[in-house]
Amino acid sequence: GSILQNATRKRRLMKQRHRKKGKNRTTRMTIADNDIIAEIRRQPEQGFRLLMRKYREPVYWHIRRLVVTHADAQDAAQEAFVRIFKSMASYRGNTSFAAWIYRIATNEALRLISRRHDSVSMEREGTNLLDQLPADNYINIADTEAVNMQRAILALPPKQQVVFNMRFYDEMEYVDIADATDSSVAAVKMNYHLAKEKVKKAIIN
Repeated sequence: GSILQNATRKRRLMKQRHRKKGKNRTTRMTIADNDIIAEIRRQPEQGFRLLMRKYREPVYWHIRRLVVTHADAQDAAQEAFVRIFKSMASYRGNTSFAAWIYRIATNEALRLISRRHDSVSMEREGTNLLDQLPADNYINIADTEAVNMQRAILALPPKQQVVFNMRFYDEMEYVDIADATDSSVAAVKMNYHLAKEKVKKAIIN
């Protein structure tokens, strides 16, 4: 578990650095979902601005961890927010607002991946994409441990990859991941356990 613990520490340090960079991040996190929903229904444009202020960055990074490249993540995130805005009338509060948003975002990412993977396996294409990435905020190519971990994650089956990212990176509760992936809490826990073991084994090997 030490490898994943190191990755967790690095992830939290990066989050702390990002928080210091932008003063609006504290404001973003204190916006209540109920206020966003009410504002979208009262004043759509203003409500959409609040939605973007809180969720644009986490949704972008959630999608990017799945599709890898910035261009693809940008396209999928844009499409996801259009769908979220257009679907607001159908949101009934049966799940948390965050889980509902992540479900739409995940579906957009997987839709893009399925189009991209007509003749190439996820493992092979994920590895090739990772090789092409410059060092940026997504992953430090000079950090061998981080690169190996990302390769291992990209080699996971789509469902396990989504669950692992939501739990490990987004730190979502199991119940919200279950709602976001249209699954059961038991299935989510099983997928996360399997994914974590595969990632650890791949890094060690």
